[in-house]
Order: sequence, then C-alpha cells, then structure tokens
Amino acid sequence: MSIDQLIKEANIHSAVHDKNTARLVINKDKVVDTNTVEGLKVDTKEIKDGVDINISLEKNTVVENPVHLCFGVTHKKAIQKIVINIDIGENSKIDIFSHCVFPNAVDVKHIMDGKIQVGKNASYSYTEKHIHSEEGGITVIPKAKIILEENARLKTIFELIRGRVGSIDIDYETTCKDNSVMEMTAKIDGKGDDIIKIKEAGNLIGKWSRGVLTSKVAVRDNARAEIYNKLIASAEFARGHVDCKEVIQGNGKASAIPIVEVSNPRAHVTHEASIGSVDSKQLQTLMSRGLSEDKAVELIIDGLLS
Repeated sequence: MSIDQLIKEANIHSAVHDKNTARLVINKDKVVDTNTVEGLKVDTKEIKDGVDINISLEKNTVVENPVHLCFGVTHKKAIQKIVINIDIGENSKIDIFSHCVFPNAVDVKHIMDGKIQVGKNASYSYTEKHIHSEEGGITVIPKAKIILEENARLKTIFELIRGRVGSIDIDYETTCKDNSVMEMTAKIDGKGDDIIKIKEAGNLIGKWSRGVLTSKVAVRDNARAEIYNKLIASAEFARGHVDCKEVIQGNGKASAIPIVEVSNPRAHVTHEASIGSVDSKQLQTLMSRGLSEDKAVELIIDGLLS
C-alpha cells in the first residue's frame, strides 16, 4: 500500500495538502511525510521496528489547526513501536488527532509508549481513532504516563471506527496537580474472539483537581472485555467520577472494576458501572418501527458508542 492509500484510509487528504496544518505520517518504522508550524517542534528518529518521537510546544503558543499524527502499518505481518514524548508549554493549547491505521493486518503488533507533560494553564486534547482489518489480526498495546501541571486541561478519546479489535490492552495513568482537569474516554466495540483490556488511572493530588474516567464497551460473539478504572483523590476539594457501561450479546463476557480511593475528608469521588444486554424497551420500540432485531441491536450499540 502506498502513502497515498495510507492517507486515504486515515481520511486526512485536506491536512496533508494544507501548509498551515502540522502532521506526521509513519508507515511501520519509516517517516513518510511531515510538516510543522510555528512554535511546534517535532523530532523523529527511526529505531528498530518503529520510531522515537519528541513533540514540544513552546510557551504561550496556540496551534489553530488540529495536528494530525498517522501511525500505520500497511504490511500483513509486522511490529510497530512508537515511543513518544510530548511536552506542552505553559499557557499553550493544542489538539491532536492520532490515526492508527492497520487495514491489512493478519499478524501485526502496535506498541506505543508515551510520556506527556502538560504545562501550567495549558490545554491538550488527544483523539485516537483506530482503523483495523476485518480479520482481527492486530495486537494494540498503548501505554502512557501523563502529568498535568497547575490549571492544565487534558481530554483524551480512544475509539475504534472500523474493523475488528483483535487484542487491545490500554494502560494510561494521569497525575493531576492544583486546579487541573482530566477527561479520559474509551469507546470500543468487540466482536468475534476480540479481547479488550482497559486500565486507566487518575491521581488527583492537587487541590481542586478534577477527573472523569469513562468507558463504553460492547462485546458480542465470543469477545471479552476487562475494564479496570481507578481514581485516587488525596487533596482538598478534589473531585472525580468513574463511569463504565458495557453491553454484552451472544457469548460475550465483560467485567468492570471501578476503584475509588479517597484519603482527604474534603475530597469526593463517585463511580457508576453497568453490565448487561441491550435495553429491552429500546429494542422493542425499534423493532415495532420495522427494524430487525439485529439492526435494532446495532443501532442501540452505535448510540452507546457515539
């Protein structure tokens, strides 16, 4: 598959042809396209089976257009390692769209190891969209350690938008200092014999820090999901919430372990978890309007993951 086809799969044509939009396109262990903008520095180094990336945003810098990262493997069998360090300067703002594209995967492993530092009064959002093959021959192992300085803002979204999950094992941990805000969301639809593991943790160590961990997962056929979300509040007036919703169909199996830990009497953390089949009333309503049971289930699951 050529670079043009990789860009087509990720649907980033406009970004690639816009000189005012920063981007980085990687196929396996090769940097095939790059562009940057004022105030944003991107350094890359090819390593065995992957790429080492350093991204830094200068202080007092607002990147107007979303930055596009495309990590792809167009081979049927391969290993891709992405080592990424991101440093967002004080009073700065950036939105990153990360496109992880594995359309031909039969036996592909994608490993990401990230370290992210969001400076004082800075804002960082990271939307990670995955495109997989229909064979489910992909193993995805993303890990990240994130630190939010005073009054920093973080928003992350992880979602599979096409293809089978295969096997995915997410492990993200965020530390929140004074007045910082964290929102982390994962939305995944598992089929066949897919395996979904999500482990997200938030450490609310700063006064008035806030955090929300949200997981929305569907498993059907023989797919399995294990969700482990943890919020720890140790500072005055820290606030947090863990929300996990899982829908099972067929022989799917799901487990949810929301953990909240509070060690300061002025902190407050809540949690909510639900696991079960699709709502029967919703199903009956949609079927009464002429939808088949299968199509009605798909529509309900799409609503959950939207």
